[in-house]
Order: sequence, then C-alpha cells, then structure tokens
Amino acid sequence: MAYTYKNFSTATLYHTKQSSFCKPKVFSTKILNLEPIIKDRSLTLCSTVSRNTSDYSIGLKHVPTRSEVDQTDDTLISTTGKFGRFGGAFVPEILVTCLNKLVAEFSLILHDFEFQAELAIALRDYVGRETPLYFAQRLTNYFKNDDGEGPQIYLKREDLNHGGAHKINNAMAQAMLAKRMGRQSILAATGAGQHGVATAAVCAKLSLDCTIFMGDVDIERQSSNVILMRQLGAQVKSVEGTFKDATSEAIRNWVNDLENSYYLAGTAVSPHPCPSMVREFQSVIGKETRKQAMEKWGGKPDVILACVGSGSNALGIFHEFVRDEDVRLIGVEAGGNGIESGKHSATLAKGEVGVYHGSMSYLLQDDEGQIIGPHSIGVGLEYPGVSPELSFLKDVGRAEFYTVTDEEALDAYSMLCRLEGIFPALEAAHALAYLRKLCPTLPNGTKVVVNCSGRGDKDAATVFKYQQDRAQLTNI
Repeated sequence: MAYTYKNFSTATLYHTKQSSFCKPKVFSTKILNLEPIIKDRSLTLCSTVSRNTSDYSIGLKHVPTRSEVDQTDDTLISTTGKFGRFGGAFVPEILVTCLNKLVAEFSLILHDFEFQAELAIALRDYVGRETPLYFAQRLTNYFKNDDGEGPQIYLKREDLNHGGAHKINNAMAQAMLAKRMGRQSILAATGAGQHGVATAAVCAKLSLDCTIFMGDVDIERQSSNVILMRQLGAQVKSVEGTFKDATSEAIRNWVNDLENSYYLAGTAVSPHPCPSMVREFQSVIGKETRKQAMEKWGGKPDVILACVGSGSNALGIFHEFVRDEDVRLIGVEAGGNGIESGKHSATLAKGEVGVYHGSMSYLLQDDEGQIIGPHSIGVGLEYPGVSPELSFLKDVGRAEFYTVTDEEALDAYSMLCRLEGIFPALEAAHALAYLRKLCPTLPNGTKVVVNCSGRGDKDAATVFKYQQDRAQLTNI
C-alpha cells in the first residue's frame, strides 16, 4: 500500500520507517502523508525507502560546491544533499521549484566574493567572531589522575557569540541569503529558544519580518528566551507540543506562502539543501578551532567533543576535521532518564533509519514506524531525528557517539560554573559530562576541545530546582 498526498495547501511532510511495510505517522489531523518526490513517478512510497533501493532520489538539481560523497575513494564530504544512503529531499511537488532555487542561490553565494565579504564583516562586528579557544586550567587539573597526569582541556567559546549560542552563525548567513532572494518574511522553529533569539536578532538587523514557532512545553521551560524574541520584534507562535511539532508547523506555514516567506532552518535536518547549508554556515567554528590550535600549540586537537541533538553545533566543529583521521570526533547524545527507560533523545544510539521532516536519517521510532517522543533536560536536544551527515559519519565509523543522562549533564553544568566561572547551556553540558568517562582513558597531555555551544543562563532555574529537589531527598 502506498500513501500519497491529496492537498498541497495543507500537506507538508511525511514520516515513514525504512521497511517493507510503510505505515504513516499521523502528526495531527492537519497534516497529510506525502509521497516523496522521486525521479520515477511510478515508484511507490515504500519502494523509494526500501532496503534494496540503492538510489534515494531527491528529484532536485544537484549543484555541487565541493566533492560528492564517493564511498569507493573514502570521500566523506558532500554538499549535494546525499550522504551515503542518508539525506535527500522527500517533499511535495509544490516545494521542488522553491528548493531548486535555494540550491542554486546557496551554490552561488559560496563563491560570491561580495556576499562572503559582507558575511565576514557581520560575523566579526555583529556576532563577535572569532570566539576564543579557552584553556580550562582548573577543569584540566580536576581530571588529572593521582600521578598528576591527564589531558589538556580547551573550550571553544560559542557561548560568547551575540545571543549566547552558535546558532547566530547560521542565522546571520541565511537571513542575508533570504534578503538576497527577495524574501521579506522569515519563519523559524525553535526548541531551547537559542535559534529563535538568533533569528529574531538578525531579522531586526536586516529589517525582515520574523515569526518563530515554539512548542508550548518549551515556551514554559525557556521563558527568558521567549521574552528576548519578542523584545527583538519577533512574533512568537505557540504550538501544542515540543520542537518537532513547532518544526512541522513552521514548514506548513512556509508551504502556504512560498513566494514571500523563507524557512530559516537552524538544525542540520530537513530536505536538501537545508542540512548542507546549516553545516556550511556553522563550519566557521571548526575553521577557527584549527587556526587557534595551531597558534596555541602548533598542531591539531587530538579529540573534539560536542553535544548532539539534531547536529548543528557538532557538525560545525567536526566538519573541518573530517578528513583528519588522527583527530577523534566524539558526539554526546542525551541519555535522559537512561537509555533503558525509553525517555531519552539518543537517536544515533537507539534509532533506526527512516524519513522525517523531508530527509532520511536515524530516527526514534517504534516497530510500526511511529515517532517516539524524545526527552532531555537540555531542551535543544529533544528531537527524534538527527543530521543525515552525522548518520553517515556513524555508519562509516568516522565519528563516535555516546550518551550521558540528565543527572550527569546537570552535575556538569554545576562543575563548570564552580571550576571555571562559566555557565554552559544544558545542551553543551552533555558534552562536558562525558569528560568524566573520557579523560581517564586518554594519554597525558592529550589536547581535548569541547564545543561550548551555548550560554546557560536560560537553564539556571532548571538547575537550581534540580539541586533543591536533590537536597530535599538527601535530607529525608
């Protein structure tokens, strides 16, 4: 049985598990299930995601800007939307022309000197780049063994960007691109609110209309960022649910006004070219890290550590080093209440391959292909999918992925506050928490870089409540 779309005005996306039996995911009564746009219109939805299908066609023009993925010569980098079996653009026909235009514009601006110069100035003077590569002396000492040996730990301080997170690197570039394309209305979805704040800020700077979709659960948890978005002039629209539901609503609104609106993706998911664009605009993190490491110790990092939700900050620092096989790339997912509890966001650890929000990647789904709701104390990590590029890096063994629990992340937040006077976002605290397991395994003097992807003042109330609750339990 194949499921097809009937009404383009309301149908925006579909989800299906990669299996011989396709059962649609029903997000709500407002969203219909879609047949992916494929080269051979006679193929059914199931056949396009069959395990025996070698070509997951995306039906869009490929405009390569670097090298395509070619597993026969170990090429690991792609900007064409395909990462092995992952990626693509599983979308309704109404989006094909729009995405083709976006692919073409994205390819052009990568080689447009004037655009790149303008972006470089904005990143320097408005965003505040470059961000420091900070040697965390007390954190380093904390993890030394009884013989006084251990790795040297550095923090890539993305929390010092304007807006308090790495998200503005991509938001700035995409907003400039949208304005170049003549789009006045910017639509975005946010979970923790960091992408929402970044998008609202750059829209204010560039005189663009801004609408942010946010789950009602997240609005309550991240109220300080909601206030900032509204102060920056954005309209914040509440959506029942969490980030995944806000994303669905943002895409639906985009489809209904393609001529005037622009969907500004903040995560390395969604149909091509969105994942490649986000990764490309975030790759400034890794480029700076390479340069700063050479200046500080005359070499590359030995280990790079980043939290993983959908993948924007991890790819931002990983991408520069993908071809450096002597550099370990470690992603840390949200283990929530524990992997076995079922309440987590560990997509790469426990997910299976499927299609969601327009691209193929690992997903949290049950045996019938229904999405399993993710959980994490770090709101920005709560997403049931993950970047197709990270999915590929996992499959080929180029990157390692581990999990830490809510409790471990909360403890890491407090640890960095007290040792270094830096309050990390709870998302970034997941990467910091993994140091406790990683450091004892590393040779003395190993250079470890942790991407501190965001500032944690938004999470202070959550951490304080956790500490109070734990103190009460201790006193019982």
